[in-house]
Amino acid sequence: MRVGVHINRFDHPGGGPALGAELAAAGAAAEAAGVSWLSVMDHYFQMEFNGGAEDPMLEAYTTLGYLAAHTSTVRLGALVTGVTYRHPGLLAKVATTLDVLSGGRATLGIGAAWYGREHAGLGVPFPPVAERFERLEETLRICLGMWDPNANGPFEGKHYRLAETLCVPAPVSAPHPEIMIGGGGEKKTLRLVARYGDACNLFATSPEEVGHKLDVLRRHCDTEGRDYEAIRKTVLHSGEAVTEGDLDAFTKDMAGYAELGLDTVILSPRTGRPAHFIETFAAPAVRRLAGPA
Repeated sequence: MRVGVHINRFDHPGGGPALGAELAAAGAAAEAAGVSWLSVMDHYFQMEFNGGAEDPMLEAYTTLGYLAAHTSTVRLGALVTGVTYRHPGLLAKVATTLDVLSGGRATLGIGAAWYGREHAGLGVPFPPVAERFERLEETLRICLGMWDPNANGPFEGKHYRLAETLCVPAPVSAPHPEIMIGGGGEKKTLRLVARYGDACNLFATSPEEVGHKLDVLRRHCDTEGRDYEAIRKTVLHSGEAVTEGDLDAFTKDMAGYAELGLDTVILSPRTGRPAHFIETFAAPAVRRLAGPA
């Protein structure tokens, strides 16, 4: 199992002026450690569980572009982009730009959005959940269309209409940047993974629950005529072992997940010093999960 790191706090002791150097150091530490994935949240207000809206938060794709310039191998993505935050045509262009400038290392992480306070605070429309899922599916179709050089529009959907789905230059990734759909909703989200996703991301609640979600995904794949094995399975781990830096407890916790055939566990430390976390916890975690040489 591979190890990723989700950078989700920006409350560095040195404040805003220190964040650039800290992120560059985190990128260097990740690649030195063999970490395979770096992500950030796509939010404009910090989450309540991480200190609340008054705490620092950086815009996701600007941050990912910065990380791209300071890394060369690690995969980069937002975990995950809320479908309401950007028009689909613009989102496809943003993700394509990240893919081109990173040399094909971009993942489009996407979900139905949920943080009502953020939408209200910044004046972003926040439609009902059923409509958000409709918009999510149309967005996935638009992105795939923009990444297809033989499908330059138009697109006519219920919520979005594009006269031209042009996207030049094309992504470096072939056939397109990886699409990771976040969430474990069994009726809608996992169905969209089976239909459109290259990867999924679930919360590491327990091996039993994650195993159940993967069984649901497998059934959706059967319905959609999709190869279940072709979808990369990842989990986001922010449990006590990670928070407390208990490597032995973490390794023991991962045993049940490893049996499920997961590709990557993404660690979500609650710290504004991600470089230190990567050096002291993620690096030995990479070695532990890799097993004997």
